[in-house]
Amino acid sequence: MHGNPELVDIGANLTHESFSDDLNGVLARARACGIRQLIITGASVNGSEMAVTLAESDPELYATVGIHPHHAEETSEAALSRFRTLARNNKVKSIGETGLDFFRDFSPRPTQIASFERHIDLAVELGLPLFLHERDAYPTFAEVLGPRRAELTNVIVHCFTGEAAALEHYLDLDCHIGITGWICDERRGAHLAELVKLIPANRLMLETDSPYLLPRNIRPRPKSRRNEPRNLTVVCEFTAEILGISPAELARQTTENAQRFFRIPPACE
Repeated sequence: MHGNPELVDIGANLTHESFSDDLNGVLARARACGIRQLIITGASVNGSEMAVTLAESDPELYATVGIHPHHAEETSEAALSRFRTLARNNKVKSIGETGLDFFRDFSPRPTQIASFERHIDLAVELGLPLFLHERDAYPTFAEVLGPRRAELTNVIVHCFTGEAAALEHYLDLDCHIGITGWICDERRGAHLAELVKLIPANRLMLETDSPYLLPRNIRPRPKSRRNEPRNLTVVCEFTAEILGISPAELARQTTENAQRFFRIPPACE
């Protein structure tokens, strides 16, 4: 993008082992492309601890704390107590990643639902935004979230990949929506090209979900399948073209949305 307008990657799994050898380089490449701030996703107890530690190392990194539905069995009083303690750190900007994943079903569905409900309780208690995962779990996901929505502050359904009915319901619940490189995948993400037009400009955010979801439209195709935050520019350019606006305008909108949603200040000059 011309001039590398400022972007926020709201979902980067930077504690993933694939980044262990070159994280400084990953961050440097991201910043060279205009990705000034990143939210590091906490997806387990240990991963959340690591996310907060990493966020403390850099003024433009922030973290979420939570347990992904794949690991829902980890949710316990001890885990939630740990998250309460971690959330005292002003680097922690959201509760999650939590939600439901009925595609993989790595955890039993009742266990996922119970974990999701406990995270909602915690977000209400602490007054923090909620960072949510939903895959093939509509309408159950909305049935869990809906009755509690009025108690919560900001809510985002991150890495949205669902259908129109789900999107419309989540927008009715006043959720923000996160779009990843899935939209660039001509095999399974083509439907998002129409759906993204339905998302109000003030509720759209962009993310890479690194190291997952490498945009398939990158040319030449990278040798590694590992996604990096620097590829957020690809998601921004592709999505902006669909929306009929400039990448710079979409970057401005989504950056303002992310900073408002997570209550983070503009990046330092």
